[in-house]
Amino acid sequence: MELVCPAGTPASLRAAVEAGADVVYCGFRDATNARNFPGLNFSRPELAEAVTFAHKHGVHVYLACNTYPKAGSEDIWHKAVDDAVAIGVDAVILADIGLLRYARDKHPDARLHLSVQASASNEEAIRFYHREFGVRRVVLPRVLSLEEIRMLNRRISVETEVFAFGGMCVMAEGRCSLSSYATGESPNMNGVCSPAAHVHYEERGDSTVSRLGNFTINVYGNDEKVGYPTLCKGRFRAMDKAGYLFEEPTSLDVTAILPELADAGVTALKIEGRQRGKAYISQVVGAFRASLDRIANGQTGTRSNLAALSEGQADTTGAYRRSWQ
Repeated sequence: MELVCPAGTPASLRAAVEAGADVVYCGFRDATNARNFPGLNFSRPELAEAVTFAHKHGVHVYLACNTYPKAGSEDIWHKAVDDAVAIGVDAVILADIGLLRYARDKHPDARLHLSVQASASNEEAIRFYHREFGVRRVVLPRVLSLEEIRMLNRRISVETEVFAFGGMCVMAEGRCSLSSYATGESPNMNGVCSPAAHVHYEERGDSTVSRLGNFTINVYGNDEKVGYPTLCKGRFRAMDKAGYLFEEPTSLDVTAILPELADAGVTALKIEGRQRGKAYISQVVGAFRASLDRIANGQTGTRSNLAALSEGQADTTGAYRRSWQ
């Protein structure tokens, strides 16, 4: 399986390449990608240098242009597609139907991938994107089980890419409005989920309170690890009980089920984390490279030992192994 790795900066891209990535994905330094954070992403010259460096080492580069254009500002997104193709990226990752049509018509030979932000999780949707826009790979939302992915791959003719490590989004990506409700900034339009400018921590007696905008997301005791305040991973009171309603603060790690994902027909594994530093990238990419190489050599029972880099120092296989079914 292809190992697709994040790069939020040129330094992280080099770290991913040197650690064993097959592919590095990144975005321009503007609103066209869903990790539009200060200090991250690439200028046009930086991307051109990155593509040259990656190709020299046999590594592909994908450009994420996966937010939804604002009405009247489509030219910004069109230029991102045009520039990515001119620079020579190996694929452009898109979500918006209008932008997909533009890319298909303007650059018929470009390789197009469907972003997870499109939230295509069934064969009818995927066939539509393949038929209408020539999409050759779909990044699947993190809501499907292994068996569902296996069945899907038997019925579609495009490649599938699944998330393998990092932030565990528990929603159907592309359809979540929780962060927008709390902060006024949309992950699908502004490229930010729980933006740092809206995050606050307060000391309250023996507890630490995490807040997002005007909302209290969690209250931690002294013996608890403090997580980043994301609405879907907060503790709330419902029916006279307080607890995690959606998901506990934890990270996805599929190392233990890599052979099962391969058997299900998965083409590529995506590591999340373009906002992470190069040390994190090196360690995670290196661990997955080693695990995949061990499996290729016939070894089984691999573990990544990446818990220290996981949110809350805990990991999960998410929906891939649904214990409630």
